[in-house]
Order: sequence, then C-alpha cells, then structure tokens
Amino acid sequence: MAAPDAPKPLSIMGWSKQASPPRLSASSIHHSEAIHNRPTMLPLGLLTAAQGHPMLVELKNGETLNGHLVSCDTWMNLTLKEVVQTSPEGDKFFRLAEVYVKGNNIKFLRVPDEIIDLVKDQQQGQHGGGYRGGRGGSRGDRGGRGDRGRGGRGGGGGRGRGRGQ
Repeated sequence: MAAPDAPKPLSIMGWSKQASPPRLSASSIHHSEAIHNRPTMLPLGLLTAAQGHPMLVELKNGETLNGHLVSCDTWMNLTLKEVVQTSPEGDKFFRLAEVYVKGNNIKFLRVPDEIIDLVKDQQQGQHGGGYRGGRGGSRGDRGGRGDRGRGGRGGGGGRGRGRGQ
C-alpha cells in the first residue's frame, strides 16, 4: 500500500497517470538532444505541400476518409475532394464529392512518402549549408553601438533585468 503522503494517481478517460512530474534519465536527455539536432518538419508545411495529392484521414470517431487534399488552414481544417468515407467498423463505404473536416476531429493523417521527401528537400534547400539553429547557434549581431563598453540601449550582454555592476 502506498504511503499516505504519496501523490495519488489521476484517472483521465481510463488512463492512469501519476501527479508527480516525470523523471528524466541521462539516456532520455541524450535521446531528446538527438531529436532536436535534426531538422524538424512542421505538420502545416507538410499539409500545404500535400495539396492536390491523395491522403488518408482517420477521425477520432474511427471513420476514415480517403481523398485528394484541396486545402488546409492553420487550424488543420481540411477540404478533401473525391472522397471515400469508411465507417468505423469498415463495413460501409460512401463516395462523396467533397468533404470539410474540422482539425480537432482528426486522429491522424497518412501522407504519401514522396510528399514527405519533397518537403524535406525544400526545407534543406531553404536553410542552405550555413544554417545553425537551436541552442548556441549563430544568433547574429546583438545590437549595441560597436565597442563602447557595457552601457547604451540594446547593448545586450547580461542575464536578467538587473544592472550587472
């Protein structure tokens, strides 16, 4: 039996979760650094590149939609054309000319691999060879007025809001 002052598990929609924050091991920190060092692909950029191409959309209610992406917006609302809608059980099929899907109803999207490769190539071409992002990357000039000491407006330097004397 747990100690009386131990954090009680929270139950959210059948999932049990401890109230205390997760602990990070050295291996998980190393793994997260490895993830952050490679170029990331934003979902919205991928969707805009996938316009006009076929994709599968699974909704939270279990239905699937197969069709060609016409448009998407910043809330991931989609418009699909030439759609085949499949029931959650997979036994009923409906052919629809056009469907509008609100982004908050989407469970996942399956985009063709060639679209993913195309977006990766475009992003690498934009950054070029001299791209350095993330922590410690090149941040450019920090403002200030040349080599005039610590004062002045926007000279940067120190940490926090203190005067740093």
